[in-house]
Amino acid sequence: MDAPFALDAWYRADRGPRYMQLSAHIAGLIRSGALEPGTQLPPERDLGDLAEVSRVTVRQAVAQLVTDGLLEQRRGAGTFVRPQPPKMEQSLSALLSFSEYMRARGMTSSSRILSRGIFLPNPHEQVALGLAGATRVARVERIRSADGVAIALEYSSLPLDILPDPAAVETSLYDVLRASGTAPTRAVQRINAVNIGAEEARMLNLSEGTAVLRVDRTAYLPSGRPIEFTRGLYRSDIYDFVAELRQEPNA
Repeated sequence: MDAPFALDAWYRADRGPRYMQLSAHIAGLIRSGALEPGTQLPPERDLGDLAEVSRVTVRQAVAQLVTDGLLEQRRGAGTFVRPQPPKMEQSLSALLSFSEYMRARGMTSSSRILSRGIFLPNPHEQVALGLAGATRVARVERIRSADGVAIALEYSSLPLDILPDPAAVETSLYDVLRASGTAPTRAVQRINAVNIGAEEARMLNLSEGTAVLRVDRTAYLPSGRPIEFTRGLYRSDIYDFVAELRQEPNA
């Protein structure tokens, strides 16, 4: 196990504090499977010798990983890699809300509201929703969890005539839209990988700079009117998006 912790395997002089780099490196080893669940890490002194850092640096790195839920410390036994939750796969061919998808999996979804209110649209919202500059939008920003585990951050914007009261949204936005007869029937999603910033990483119990999936979704009514723009940041260690491809006849 010595080589994965060698200084040249994880340290770069221009990439921030050593404890953060070491923490991110160990997190990467865990998420890649190089460190399997149940694996015991070397003791602080030994790990410091392998990584060529002080015990204080090791202690800080390990503490971060314990906070992130990747390691657990057992009194009198040592530090171990925690079992990680199985990945969830959501089909890209079905328009389901986060809450609906969790219900279908027999899981309990919950939301913590970060902010919600009525605002003048920013340029991106104007373009995505086809709004004039003076038309206001409802915004709802939430941490989405399944069975108590934070999985995603979602930032949703809708025209005010579609969602006149953003305070009505607690767990499921689409449940609120269905109740008013304004639920979308199709959506376009764009997915890419981004490295998460410090504040968003904290809310998802990740290390700063961890790669996550960013999903930009624009949803439409049957008339073709765009009525929802949501940007979601999903934990890539838990969440996958899956597309089924079919060959067209006579192709």
